[in-house]
Amino acid sequence: MNSRLVLLHGWGATADDLEPLGRSLANAMDHSMEVMALEAPHLHPQPPGRQWYGLFPADWDAVPSAIEALQRRLQTISSQGAPMGRTVLLGFSQGGAMALHCGCNLPIAGVISCSGYPHPDWQPPAHHPHVLAMHGLQDTIVPQNALDAIAERLQPDRCWTITFENGHTIPEEMMQPLASFLNQILAGS
Repeated sequence: MNSRLVLLHGWGATADDLEPLGRSLANAMDHSMEVMALEAPHLHPQPPGRQWYGLFPADWDAVPSAIEALQRRLQTISSQGAPMGRTVLLGFSQGGAMALHCGCNLPIAGVISCSGYPHPDWQPPAHHPHVLAMHGLQDTIVPQNALDAIAERLQPDRCWTITFENGHTIPEEMMQPLASFLNQILAGS
């Protein structure tokens, strides 16, 4: 059965940003996986980049409508191929925050947050999808303590955290843990 990896880029990037990562992960899978990179709906202050909501200063009031819009997009996508239960959201930075907030409220297979952070009012349900959160110890953009804040809000038996020696990035050495997480959660869905 097919599965889908949906990629959510970071603040100021575009949908193209994470596609090479998605293709590499799809090639590392034990089964067929479609990769889809979504573009944030709003223009970044420095085009051609995009944003899910304004960030400097943070427009937290825009987060609920951004989450609702993303959930509608994901529901539409799931009606056109791989079902929601075979979908994994992977987001980087602002996309990681969106993946956590949106994905934990949907019946998807899993969520991956890379260098993400929790939105201030985010309270995930008790029974949320499996989550892998990873963060660089030298991240100067999103402080590493954001990883602790994510883990504190999630069920410990459904959340795995990984730190690595690097900054605001997804380094090559994280490919194996990412592929393992995807294979594990999609094998049982």
